Amino acid sequence: MRVEETKRESRTVREANVAPLSTRALFEALLARLLEAVLDVYAERLITLAVFGSVARGTATAESDVDLLLIAAPLPRGRTKRIAEFAQAEDRLAPDLRRMAQAGIHTCLSPVLKTPEEVRAGSPLFLDMVFDVRLLYDRDHFFARFLKDFAERLRRLGAKRIVQGDRWYWDLKPDYRPGEVFEL
Repeated sequence: MRVEETKRESRTVREANVAPLSTRALFEALLARLLEAVLDVYAERLITLAVFGSVARGTATAESDVDLLLIAAPLPRGRTKRIAEFAQAEDRLAPDLRRMAQAGIHTCLSPVLKTPEEVRAGSPLFLDMVFDVRLLYDRDHFFARFLKDFAERLRRLGAKRIVQGDRWYWDLKPDYRPGEVFEL
């Protein structure tokens, strides 16, 4: 290899090392730190940490929030107490969120905090997770099994996700008749 080629390669490596990270790479780094922070706060109580929405689909923009589902047992009673506990994890991510803001990515964390019993009770929130979820942590495959069972119930109903461009909606029971009762 000639000296000129070595200098050119060296310059390329240096430039790559200082080049700004992509939006996707910054979100990936945040997710890795998020898992660490959540494990620090919830430790053995953590059952699942899942990301959904645009970050899970890989379509996040500079204005996207990080939608996440955290399943733990036990959790404090009431949303206010649960959010106060989650704030401990979020505080650990403050430097990462500031770095992202300096890079022009103005994101925030949007947690949904549930116990396993609350997950088993169901929620429309889980509909899109059948297609778009990233499990960062899933002890004993709790949520993966739940989603598999949920997807099977949707299949038996004949439920369909109707996609129109970059939007979609659900037809949960295409053959529904007025007065009919069904469960997800």
